[in-house]
Amino acid sequence: MEPVTFGIIGGGWRTDFFLRAAQELPERFRVGGMLVRNAEKGEAITQRWGVPTCRTLDELLKTPHLKFVLISVPWSETPVMIRALAERGMPALAETPPAPDLPALVALDAVIRRGARVQVAEQYAFQPLHAARIALARSGKLGQISQAQVSVAHGYHGVSLMRKFLGLTYEDATVRAREFISPIVTSPGRDGLPAEESISESNQLIAWLDFDGKLGIFDFTGDQYFSWIRKNRLLVRGERGEIDDAEVRYLLDQRTPIEMTLRRVNTGENGNLEGLYPKGILLGDEWIYTNPFAPGRLTDDEIAVATCLAKMAEYAEGGDDFYSVPEASQDHYLGMMIAQAARTGERVRTERQPWAS
Repeated sequence: MEPVTFGIIGGGWRTDFFLRAAQELPERFRVGGMLVRNAEKGEAITQRWGVPTCRTLDELLKTPHLKFVLISVPWSETPVMIRALAERGMPALAETPPAPDLPALVALDAVIRRGARVQVAEQYAFQPLHAARIALARSGKLGQISQAQVSVAHGYHGVSLMRKFLGLTYEDATVRAREFISPIVTSPGRDGLPAEESISESNQLIAWLDFDGKLGIFDFTGDQYFSWIRKNRLLVRGERGEIDDAEVRYLLDQRTPIEMTLRRVNTGENGNLEGLYPKGILLGDEWIYTNPFAPGRLTDDEIAVATCLAKMAEYAEGGDDFYSVPEASQDHYLGMMIAQAARTGERVRTERQPWAS
């Protein structure tokens, strides 16, 4: 099987995740070229990754066997590049969010309705543990899901998980939100450890989203991405059971409670010589998730990114949506309504948007 060739627009921090996935899985993916307008930055990327760079979109689109183009640019530029690729008939995989604000999302919806072939690289649902928990929530073991408490990621990322666990699409919600600031030892960041220990302000955002019978609770502080003392948390409740982080409890029948743990299976541990990669996640004797990119040495987020690339390749060949612009727009819209509720201190009622029809 020939590797899928794709292009990249942009050369920021986030593009490295896609470059690493392609580098580790050369039999699956190939970065044919990158559009990086700054020549010096482009040369540095070529030296580091061995990927050719160019300065114009038309030059990028001359790349042989190009299946789609990843857009990884500032929010304000994403819809501009989506339109440019749509005009040239090239499928696009846009980083999140697909547009910066509500007017831009509504305007982008019109582009999608005219036939633009676009998906969005929302990767969180494809991370192994989240994928396993989503599969469990949809399995029926927990019954009808009524509540999801998500403390995993900011804004639209956290909302996307909440919506998937609750089994929602474009339903409206009543939103309440508050922010809480507390002290914390300064966390590591993208550039590693700080030079010395200091105290920073940690801003926590908590929101309640009442979807008229289903409850979503969003709880996140940005420290969680890198902090060693602020862990992610998840609670999903259904009428017959719940997922509490990796613990699973449900009723087999009225008299039989079951308790199990989502158990991650890794190679390379305790003398294992298979390599170094996650095999998958077991629930009892059932593989509830298996790593589709084994034996590639990828982090969980890189596995999720590679999943987006694989699904985008199928989509570009005429396959189904896997995370559409309307879905991404809805999640970003809900995230903006959470921010509005926190800013004003008032309840906010969402309204059905054009992309929901």
